[in-house]
Amino acid sequence: MTSPADVPHLTPNQINALVVLMVEARRLTNVELKELAGFTLTGKDNTKLVDLGLVDTDRTHRPFAHELTDEGWRVARQLHTSAPPKQGGSTTRSLFVVLSNLHRSLDRLRVSHGDFFKQTGATAPATSEPLQEAPAPSASATTAAPVSAAQVEALVRAAYRDLATAPGAWVGLADVRDRLADTDRATLDAALRAMVGREDVRIIPVANSKSLTARDRAAAVRIGNEDNHALAIGPA
Repeated sequence: MTSPADVPHLTPNQINALVVLMVEARRLTNVELKELAGFTLTGKDNTKLVDLGLVDTDRTHRPFAHELTDEGWRVARQLHTSAPPKQGGSTTRSLFVVLSNLHRSLDRLRVSHGDFFKQTGATAPATSEPLQEAPAPSASATTAAPVSAAQVEALVRAAYRDLATAPGAWVGLADVRDRLADTDRATLDAALRAMVGREDVRIIPVANSKSLTARDRAAAVRIGNEDNHALAIGPA
C-alpha cells in the first residue's frame, strides 16, 4: 500500500489508467480502455498498480477488467499535488493542470469526485424506429423510490473517502452531512447507526466538548445515550 501522506511515483501510462478509471467510475476491460483512451493496462504497469493496492484486476477471464480500489481513488484525487513525470511531456503536464482545476472546482462546489463521476445509468442505444408516446405514469409511479440503507452507506463511504486525509483518519460528521445535504436526516442517521456495527467503522463523541462548534453539535448523531461527532473508516 502507498503511504497515506503522498502520491507514489507513476509512469504516464499508469497515471492515464488511474484517471480513466476514475472518470469512468466503473470496472473497465482492456478492450474498453483501448476504445476509450487508446491503451490497455497490462504487463509492468498493471502489476505495479495492483501491487500498490491502487487497482483491482480481475484475471479470471479475458479480457482482464480493472477497477480503482479505495486507495486508488485517494491517489487519483491527489495526483495533481505531485510533479508530473518528465517522460510524459506536455500531454501529461496538461492533464495535471486539468486535474488541479477540477479538484479546486469540486472543492468549491462541495461535490466529491465519486459523486461527480458516478455513472447514472446506461446510455440508450440509437434506433431508427419512430419514437412512440409513453403511457402516462400512474400516481404510485410518480412517487420517488426510497433510498436503501446500502445506498446511503455507499454515499457515506464515498463522502468519507473524499474528506479523509488517509484511511482511518477522523472526519467530522458536520462535513459528511454537508456532502450529503440532499439525503434525508433520519435516513442518514439510521445508516450511521447501522455502520457502527461494521468492523472498519468507528463513530465517536469528541472528548473535548468545549472545542465543539454549534455546527458540530447540530450534526451529531445520537447513538446509545450520547451524541457522536466524528467518523473514521479504515484501520484503527
